[in-house]
Amino acid sequence: MFEAKQSRTFSELVTACPTRPIRNDRELAKAHKTIEGLMDKPKLSRDEADYLEVLGMLVVKYEAALDPPRDVSQADMLAFYLEAKGVCQAEISRGTGISATTISNVRAGRRDFSRADVRRLCEYFHCQPAVWI
Repeated sequence: MFEAKQSRTFSELVTACPTRPIRNDRELAKAHKTIEGLMDKPKLSRDEADYLEVLGMLVVKYEAALDPPRDVSQADMLAFYLEAKGVCQAEISRGTGISATTISNVRAGRRDFSRADVRRLCEYFHCQPAVWI
C-alpha cells in the first residue's frame, strides 16, 4: 500500500487508512496491509511510527474482542517463562531464592506464589507483577 522509500505524513496515512475503530474483517485486512507496508520500510518517520502505533492499537482492540484473553494460571505462566528463558526449576530457585518445593507445587497447581515470590520472579524474568496475578 505504501512505497517503501516514500515517507508519508500522519494526515496522509490517515487519509489512506483512517484511524477509526475497526468493525469488520474487510477493515481489519486493510489495516493489516497498511501495517505490513510500514513494517517493510527500513526506517519510519516520526509520523509513520506514531500512525503505526495508533493503527496497531486499533487492530489489537478489534482482535481482542473476537478472541478475548483467557485467564492464565501461575503454573502456565511459569511453564511459559521456563521455556522462554530456557532454564530449569533449579535455576529459577537459585536465581530468585524461592524454594524448589514452592516452584514444584506451583507447577503442579497445588499452590500460588506469594507476593514476595512474585516480586522476585518479576526481577528474575523482567516482567510486571500483573503477569502473575
